[in-house]
Amino acid sequence: METADIETRLSAARTKLILDKPFLGALVLRLPLAEADPKWCQTIATDAKKLFYNAKYIEAMKPEHLPFVLAHEALHCALSHFARRQHRDPKRWDIACDLAVNALLLNDGLIAPPGYLSDLGFDGMTAEEIYPSIKDDLNRSEDQHAYQDPEQQETQQEAPPKDSSQPELNQKDIPAPMTSNEAGQERQGLSPRPEALTPDEQETLSTQWQQRMAGAAQLAMQAGKMGGEMARLIDHLLQPRLPWRNLLSHYLSNLARDDYSYTRPTSRRGDPAIYPSLRSAHVNIVVALDTSGSIADNELEEFIAEIAAIKAQVQAKVTLHSCDSVLAEDGPWSYEPWEDMELPRKFYGGGGTQFKPIFDWAESLDQTPDVLVYFTDAMGEFPSIEPSFPVLWLIKGKAPVAFGNRVQLN
Repeated sequence: METADIETRLSAARTKLILDKPFLGALVLRLPLAEADPKWCQTIATDAKKLFYNAKYIEAMKPEHLPFVLAHEALHCALSHFARRQHRDPKRWDIACDLAVNALLLNDGLIAPPGYLSDLGFDGMTAEEIYPSIKDDLNRSEDQHAYQDPEQQETQQEAPPKDSSQPELNQKDIPAPMTSNEAGQERQGLSPRPEALTPDEQETLSTQWQQRMAGAAQLAMQAGKMGGEMARLIDHLLQPRLPWRNLLSHYLSNLARDDYSYTRPTSRRGDPAIYPSLRSAHVNIVVALDTSGSIADNELEEFIAEIAAIKAQVQAKVTLHSCDSVLAEDGPWSYEPWEDMELPRKFYGGGGTQFKPIFDWAESLDQTPDVLVYFTDAMGEFPSIEPSFPVLWLIKGKAPVAFGNRVQLN
């Protein structure tokens, strides 16, 4: 097949994505296409700047599979998989990223080529969540991640081992990549393997792709063509990524900022004009703990360990309460600004999750809180009416909140 014909097939696949899946289509358009030298690219690859392809691989692929393959590479970039590996094993991380992307695309209605990893029970999970659950014998990946050192993907040049969790495949259905032996017939102008990304490039590209993802999501939502699971993932990923203590400290510091009083002075002498005088007041914080069955013991311990940090950040009175479907019988526990916090030895709970009891109780206090900070996974029933005071949710997991400010715990 001529180069022009292959480019036409790729353009048709991109057009189909733009029309049917505008979110994915907008992301794919951010990756210029480049035919790769088959000496290094056997299938398809990305370095988060371009999308490289093996011409023979694309030629042998069925048209209904091409949108999936292109969107697969674009999602790797949009999800910043190239910048999130950290200390993890590169090969195992690549598999986790492929599984996360494939689950999203399959649930969004795209058709995967034979041999792509799927149906392994990882729906709705991020690559970080999938990584520790990967079986040791699952040592395969369907594309090449050209944003890292070639040595880290040496298994990509080998035939993938058989995976018993996948259906038997007819070999004639699997596109055959151009091999290095066929490279003698290569043409001029083929793209060499790109250099691995530097840490600075990773950071810059991650920011750029996050902005692109937000813009693409907005356009898709306006068009009414944004799948529910994809929308939830994007909302989760676009949450603030700064350490939550920094965000909380900034938020509470604004509440605790010294203010001015215009109260008339008691003395009648002197200038009759009333000038503002500086005053300070401590912040009244309510901290609520979700002790429902959906919160694991280690997560509850993490919540509790952070409470003292809140009190240390600002001059604050802290009132602590816990709740699953009902308020804790032995709560609340109050601590003045000058008091050390002594937390209860044990929190009881484990039932379903209801947020309304905490808000009803807070509304009934003599002095409503300046802010209510709720530690939870947000997997519960919210009040139908937004409270009169500000709410700051510190969230484990990806669930949305009905009102207030959401901060991702990370």
